Amino acid sequence: MRTARRSRAVAATALVLLLTTGCAGTTDDADARPDAATTAPADAPAEDMAPGGGATPGTTDDVPPVAAVYDFTATTLDGATLEGADLAGTPTVLWFWAPWCPTCRAQIPTVSALGTDHGDAVDVVAVGGLDDADAIADLAAIIGGVTHVVDDAGEVWRHFGVTAQSTYVVLDADGEIVAEGALSDAEITDVTADLAAQG
Repeated sequence: MRTARRSRAVAATALVLLLTTGCAGTTDDADARPDAATTAPADAPAEDMAPGGGATPGTTDDVPPVAAVYDFTATTLDGATLEGADLAGTPTVLWFWAPWCPTCRAQIPTVSALGTDHGDAVDVVAVGGLDDADAIADLAAIIGGVTHVVDDAGEVWRHFGVTAQSTYVVLDADGEIVAEGALSDAEITDVTADLAAQG
C-alpha cells in the first residue's frame, strides 16, 4: 500500500515537472520565434523590399521626381495630349500668345524661325490663350515650326504664372527658367541659340 502511494506521488511530481517545463519552453524556442515588434506586416510584399529596408532597384522609388515646372498637361492643336514631363531633358521655349494681340502676330516669323533653326535641339511650344479654342486654332494653323497648345482654359498660363501676352518662358534641359517675360526678337533668338549650342 505504501509502495502504491509512493508510486502515485512520484508520478504526480513528474507530471508537475513536465507541465512546468512545457509552459516555460526553451531558450532555443524563444530565439526561433520572431519578435512581434520587428515582424513585417502580413500584407507587406517581401519581394518589393531590398536588404536594409530600401526599395528594390528598378522600382519607381528609384526614379527621380520630375521638376515641378513640368507638372502640367495640355492639348495640342491636333487634339493630342502633351504632358509637361515629355519636355524634360530638352531646353524648351514656351511662347504665350493671344490671337487678337498685334505684338504676338508680329512675333510669328521670329517664333517660327526658332523652331525651324533650332527644333532639333530645343522644343518650341506656342501656348495660345485668352480667347476661344477656335480663334486660337485658326491662327495657330498658319504658324509653322512649333508645337501648338490650345489653352483656352488658361491652365498652362496659370501654371507658369503668366498673366499677359506676349510672354516667353525659357527652360534649360534641367527645367530651370533661364529667361522669361516680354523678350525682344533679338533676346529670344540669342537665348535659344545659346541653349541649342549647349546640346
